[in-house]
Formats: sequence, C-alpha cells, structure tokens
Amino acid sequence: MADKTVRTVNELFNLHGKTALVTGGSKGLGFQMAQALGEAGARLVISARKQADLDQAAEQLRAQGIEVTALAANLAEEQEVIALADKAIAELGHVDILVNNAGATWGAPAEDYPMEGWDKIMTLNIRNLFLLTREVGKKSMIPRGYGRIINIASNAAIGGNRDLMMAVGYNTSKGAVVTFTKALAAEWGIHNITVNAIGPGYFPSKMSKGLAEQHGEDRLSKHTPLQQVGDEEGLKGATVLFASDASKHTTGQCLFIDGGCSAMVSG
Repeated sequence: MADKTVRTVNELFNLHGKTALVTGGSKGLGFQMAQALGEAGARLVISARKQADLDQAAEQLRAQGIEVTALAANLAEEQEVIALADKAIAELGHVDILVNNAGATWGAPAEDYPMEGWDKIMTLNIRNLFLLTREVGKKSMIPRGYGRIINIASNAAIGGNRDLMMAVGYNTSKGAVVTFTKALAAEWGIHNITVNAIGPGYFPSKMSKGLAEQHGEDRLSKHTPLQQVGDEEGLKGATVLFASDASKHTTGQCLFIDGGCSAMVSG
C-alpha cells in the first residue's frame, strides 16, 4: 500500500483551481471574504444588488490579480436567486465554495416590530439563503462530490442585547442560520460537503452603521474583551480555513469572530 502524501499547511490552505460564489460581495465583510478567497487562489463570482458597486469591487480585485466575475442579483427575489445559481455555475463551470453573506437587518423593540421588517429579514437571511444553497448543492456540489459552504451568521445568534441592539427578527434569523448550518452539515456530509458558519461581532459596514452612530465605536470596542472592533482583515483567516482542505474534517460548526463578546456571561 502506497504511503499517503501528507500535505504541508500551505498546501492545505491553497485554493488554486477552486471556484467560489460570494453573495453580498461588493462591500464590507463580503468583499473582505471574496478578497481572501481570491488571494488564496480561487476564481470568483461576486454578487450584490447594484452593478456599479460590483464593478468597483471587481476592479479592485482584478488589480490584485484575482480572476472575478460580477453578477448583479436581488436575493430577496426567488427567481433571481435561482438565476444567480445557474449563472455562477455556467460562468465558473462548477462552484466549489459558496459563501452566503448577503443579508439585512431591521431594528425595533419587539412590541413594535413590524411584520414588514420580520418578513424582509426572514426572506433574505434564511429562506433565500437556503434556496441558493439548495440550488448550488443540487446542481454542482452533490454531483461532483465536493463542496465547501460558509454561512454568515452573527454573534446575535446567541441571544439578545437590549442595551446595544433591539432587533428580534435579525437575532432570530441568525439563530436559524446556525441551526441550518448544523442540519445541512449532517445531511450533506455524505457528499463530501462541509457546511460551517462564521458569526461576526461588530465590524464597520453599511449594515452596522446605525449601531456605530447610536453607541460609538469607542463604546463598542470597550464592550469586547479584546477592546477592539473588527477590521478589514479580521474574517480572512476563518474564511480561507472553512473554504479549504485545512478544515476537511470540520463541519456543522459556527466560529464567532467578535473580539470575545460571545465568551462573556451576561445578566
């Protein structure tokens, strides 16, 4: 029996020859994660609602030597979700890595939380996240017997925080993302597909702008054990870990990247 070659750490993290679809990839956390995958060698499709934002992001990535295609899609619309899956598979040939980053938030006290907000959050953050994952999995990953799925949750999935943010719909949707990750990992492991989640804390972004304006980044940083907020490289390592063979025996997990907030006991 021939000896199995044991790969080096650099080889395990190498994504050359791999393909990736990143939703919400034009700005913020999505752009950071797309950049990380491209820097590790993957060919990319990035998606967001606005073509102009995507074109700007793609230009930045190409300037780094990253191969990327920008596909605009409104992932709140079912038919556009399905079309994105088909277009990405056609463009890349197949999808090895799916990063489900697109999402929305809506803040309001629970007693005043509008159903409009609840439905918007649930549709984008969990219903259509599942739909895109189903389509990519069924049409590309399962037939090839390989896949890496990374769902973007939040440390808000753990519970609530009345002092910083009242957003019961958002918290609930991100809790659902964590449970979805575990359930799908249990089902699709047989197909050599890993399904993991990343749970960021506060990172400066368009979505979190209201939180910073309300509380100030100074207070938010002091709220964390590391006394800092997320930055433009804080998610890169975890993204490449879950996308690569470095995590080939890891599935159904959620890694919270929040400066230690999720480690604290409150109440």
